[in-house]
Amino acid sequence: MLGGKPTLELPKNPVVHRGQDPELFWMNKYGSEDIDDLLKVDIRSLYRHEHIAPEKLIAGLHRVVEEKNPLDQMDLFSPNELFGNALEKDELQKVSEYYSHHDGWTNRLIQGDSHLVMASLLEREGMAGQVQTIYIDPPYGIKYNSNWQMKLNDRNVKDGSDEHLTGEPEMIKAFRDTWELGIHSYLSYLRDRMLIARELLTESGSCFVQISDENVHLVRCLMDEVFGSENFVSTISFIKTAGKMGGLLDNVNDFIIWYGKSKSSIKFRQLYTDRTLKSLNQGYNWIEEEEGKRYRLNSNQLNGEEVISKGKRFITAPLVSQSGGDNSDFEFEFENKKYKPSKGAFWKTNYNGFKRLSELGRLIGVKNTLAYVRYAEDFPVVSLNNFWSDTQQSTYAAEKNYIVQTYSKVIHRCILMTTDPGDLVLDPTCGSGTTAYVAEQWGRRWITIDTSRIALNIAKTRFMTATFPYYHLYSDVNVQATEKEGKIKKSVADKPDTEKSGDIRQGFVYEEVPHITLKSLANDEPPSTETLCDKPLEDKKKLRVCGPFTVETLQNYEPVSPNAVTETASETEGMAGFEERVFDHLKSAGVKNGIKNEQAVFIRIERLVSATLHAEGFYQTSEGEKKAYFHIGPKFGTVSKHAVNETVKECRQRGDANWLIILGFSFESDIASSTQTTSMGTFEVTKARMHDDLMQDGLMKKDKKAGSFITIGEPDIKLHKTGIEATVEICGLDIYDPIKDEVKARNVADIAYWMVDDDYDGSNFVVKQLFFCGGSQDEFSQWKKGLSDLARTKTRRNAEKTLKIEIDDEAFDRLYGFMSHPIPIKPNRKIAVRVISQFGEESMKVMDVTGS
Repeated sequence: MLGGKPTLELPKNPVVHRGQDPELFWMNKYGSEDIDDLLKVDIRSLYRHEHIAPEKLIAGLHRVVEEKNPLDQMDLFSPNELFGNALEKDELQKVSEYYSHHDGWTNRLIQGDSHLVMASLLEREGMAGQVQTIYIDPPYGIKYNSNWQMKLNDRNVKDGSDEHLTGEPEMIKAFRDTWELGIHSYLSYLRDRMLIARELLTESGSCFVQISDENVHLVRCLMDEVFGSENFVSTISFIKTAGKMGGLLDNVNDFIIWYGKSKSSIKFRQLYTDRTLKSLNQGYNWIEEEEGKRYRLNSNQLNGEEVISKGKRFITAPLVSQSGGDNSDFEFEFENKKYKPSKGAFWKTNYNGFKRLSELGRLIGVKNTLAYVRYAEDFPVVSLNNFWSDTQQSTYAAEKNYIVQTYSKVIHRCILMTTDPGDLVLDPTCGSGTTAYVAEQWGRRWITIDTSRIALNIAKTRFMTATFPYYHLYSDVNVQATEKEGKIKKSVADKPDTEKSGDIRQGFVYEEVPHITLKSLANDEPPSTETLCDKPLEDKKKLRVCGPFTVETLQNYEPVSPNAVTETASETEGMAGFEERVFDHLKSAGVKNGIKNEQAVFIRIERLVSATLHAEGFYQTSEGEKKAYFHIGPKFGTVSKHAVNETVKECRQRGDANWLIILGFSFESDIASSTQTTSMGTFEVTKARMHDDLMQDGLMKKDKKAGSFITIGEPDIKLHKTGIEATVEICGLDIYDPIKDEVKARNVADIAYWMVDDDYDGSNFVVKQLFFCGGSQDEFSQWKKGLSDLARTKTRRNAEKTLKIEIDDEAFDRLYGFMSHPIPIKPNRKIAVRVISQFGEESMKVMDVTGS
């Protein structure tokens, strides 16, 4: 990680040489005093919270057994065929694959304000000019209707329904769509992020912004200011699923605005779609019947009202151009009629070329003009343009995980048009993770960011359980291509292991189509070919899972002492503003108490001069006014056990409060895993997590009673030991339900999923086991199908035995329960259990396992 300055500074209007281009103005564009010409962002570090490798998760779901009746089969496994990593395992245990990237790259799922995260990537990690494509799917408007989600497995959000708005959108919604200054805050939000995004792009890079017609005009102007109008590439219109809006015309499409870092250097890969009957009828309005008769189709035939005879469809194309020379200005006789270019025009080829075209039957006389016959099969695909009419998807075709999830076809086209395998894709608006999911599918590296815990957890579980097609790497196979009847067929054969490099940057083996042109026929040249970048050749014998990725945050999970926290706070610009936001929300939203299921709203709050007790507040109860003390944890750090102990000591010494509230964005594991509310003499101690939105100044509406302080659920976990093995059982969890505005008692149904690191090192949580509790029990269906296919096809002859893969049905059954897989007992072994509720709240417990 690179060192650097503490604050990133960028001009708010970087393009100053556009001359007569207009500039868009909005409230607070240049700050509240209209004098801030620079965007200033605190530079923070990123901290790894979890390490996830799905190939490790799938390893415990199968076993290798001896087949009683050995079959003499080919050895289908090579020592380095799967994984591409340094794990030393028996070959048959390597049942899944993923693509490895150069320089030890690991993909990244980051929780935090994208503004701060991108600034960290730019300055702390030196990633300027390293991102090839950025895809941004911001909130479309300035309302909250249907754009936020309260639970991981519940997308039933009704616009304006009191039942769904009891806790207000800012509470833990999965997509912010409310703004302090309405559209003005919205534009500042986008501008600030695009300024940093531009710095992260390579010179050949692209930035796509998905937007609806509500604000497309404003965003287009804004992007002109950030990227320069000369770097505008296109506005893509695509059909969406939902169109009924009520009122006047229905809105059936959304837009993607595409800009390049430098349009003259932009990386572009042309995509194609299969030629459809509609495209045939729109242009190829001639037919050549099997016996050779040619005629133009009438309107009834093109409209489908009359049957069209079998034959080859074609279009007539001009044979003249405005440029040429003496060898392209001549008279040519065809079917007893002489043709010559008009004055100032020239034939597109020479006399010998015309003879070849005539011999091939590629000429046709249309009235007094000689034309070229272009068959539809000469080029069986159509170049993709900026109107995508095939993106509409049935509600039942693919279940959405997330209320504002974008269908993958739209994103995969943007990525494939502007990147190659191994390139880096960034999405600062993760949502359900569709951009990262598509990038993973097509072998691109990815970073995705979101402030919402619900969004990040949906994306994380999506990646952990995903399967993808395995595309042949060009670096690892020998390719043979043959052409027959105008089609190119490719066959691949694995290279010897010593020649395989697994280099994703060399790309995949793609399908190709011939492109027969007038020039190639006239010059008797082989036709050129076009690569179909969205149609790589697939190896259906391999099961591919998501590659390793990390989950990261802006919070440092290494605890610091109260003195260190105080020193850091005093040096942090804007810390006073942060504390003021905390106090405002304590007075408007209050704290949910896990013991009494009541909301304590504070009448007044006063700062204290103390290293541990930072404020005192007063709240009303049925018994009258009572007093509470607050300890406010670091804005970008973890509350340590030492800090809590010191705070409790001072509160006990004062002896005049009923309640001590420890506020933090994250807590040291043995704090979050202790009893949530404990009686300490004459007062109670409660740990309450501060909502991440409190870190984002200027976005949240101050009049909203958001659930900014939520008591942390305490998992009820038991450790069972039987001989040399141990298992973990989840018995329940205290969960705050923002919809019903209450804290529920321990209830396993409200657990979304839980994870186990069965050999925890004290700092790095590596996911070894994963279980879903509240799901539909289909999260692992793709894994099971893939393993079943491998079990039928993969065996290995080993000496006198034949080994095969066998699915562990008991292990699959445990994936939807509350009991872990068996864990061997070893001396000094620690087991870490992380439980995630339906509302994205997370808690962890660490247990010591001792054995002989």
